[in-house]
Amino acid sequence: MQQRIVICTGGQLGDWAIQHIKPGDLLIGADSGALYLILQGLRPDIAIGDFDSVSEEELISIRNSSGKTIACDPVDKDYTDTEMAVRLALDMQPNELVLLGALGTRFDHSLANVHLLALAAQQQVHVVIIDNHNKITLATDRLIVEQQGYPNVSLLPLSMEVKGITLTGFRYPLTNASLTLGQSLGISNVLLSSTGTIQLDEGLLLVIQSRD
Repeated sequence: MQQRIVICTGGQLGDWAIQHIKPGDLLIGADSGALYLILQGLRPDIAIGDFDSVSEEELISIRNSSGKTIACDPVDKDYTDTEMAVRLALDMQPNELVLLGALGTRFDHSLANVHLLALAAQQQVHVVIIDNHNKITLATDRLIVEQQGYPNVSLLPLSMEVKGITLTGFRYPLTNASLTLGQSLGISNVLLSSTGTIQLDEGLLLVIQSRD
């Protein structure tokens, strides 16, 4: 079983992303995310995608510098490059999956990538999406939240309703509360110390930690 997999995909990436890659991580580069890893001096274990965001010369570099390259036709495919990478990673049954570059200027792609958290939850794999301002994960039962430089914590339902929400260690506590899709009640909470606990009975709850 692969303990931790990091996927770099084609959204916004920068120097900040390198700090989230640890020795021993299995690295997957989706489309131009593979090129990003190579330019940082890292070797993708797997490069995957249609590679329509890179030049022919860059694709040659990706093929030469990656452990394995999986290329597909940009038209005849059912999934985005990021979803292909996530599905590949989930097949490896990791303990943790980190997505870098999953958020960017294309809101449709960003939102689709957030929805991939629900796909991973079906297989009981913990996934976190990270960029320079946000850290996004999904709570399905009990989750310990660590501050880690993100002072704001917002809770948004990903299912139609989330029931039995209890917050411990937050400025604005909840006890056995419910949130329904379309409510903003859970926006901009704050941890009182370095950690807090979210407990829920039913549903899918997005936990979005952020900093300005």
